[in-house]
Amino acid sequence: MKYHLVILFFLLCNLAQSQQIVLTADTSIPIPKVNFDAEGQLIITASSTSSNSDFNFLIGKWKMDHRRLNKRLENCKDWTEFESTDSNYSILSGAADMDIYRTTEMPGMEGKLFEGATLRLFDPATKLWSLYWVASNKGVLDPPVVGSFENNIGHFFAKDTFNGKPIIFVFRWDIRNKDKPVWSQAFSADNGKTWEWNWFNVSERIP
Repeated sequence: MKYHLVILFFLLCNLAQSQQIVLTADTSIPIPKVNFDAEGQLIITASSTSSNSDFNFLIGKWKMDHRRLNKRLENCKDWTEFESTDSNYSILSGAADMDIYRTTEMPGMEGKLFEGATLRLFDPATKLWSLYWVASNKGVLDPPVVGSFENNIGHFFAKDTFNGKPIIFVFRWDIRNKDKPVWSQAFSADNGKTWEWNWFNVSERIP
């Protein structure tokens, strides 16, 4: 009996550790160096394997577990965890991808329904993906993050402002396990020299 309890405890510890790993930054995956042109705009080049089918793994319905930093670029160490659902569709004859994200647990929304939509467009000329996000509490498209996948890791970059200061932000899609893809977001206030991860989610498919 003691032996069985020890095994059960070991399995539960491994499960908890696995969940913690997917909701933190994977330090084995570096964020690619960002480059700029003479006007200070990001230079982004697609991988040789980038294609319009890269987001096909997302088609369907998902449950998402989130871990979000409470304050960004303030050396904050406190996180909030919550759940959401997501429904994803291939559109425009496979040239684009779109999802609708829903939760009543979004921090700061006091239990109200929060919805977000992402439109992902593939440019066959550049082989780059542009990802556009809009939130129901703002109603304004964020600047698109642009990039591609390589070896089942996707990095997508954009310039923006946060609290009145210029930043670069990156979305990372880790799809090495397509049944449990991990999305994460990081901000940089020094042109990509250092990054702060501020949001992670891991998805599990639902009927």
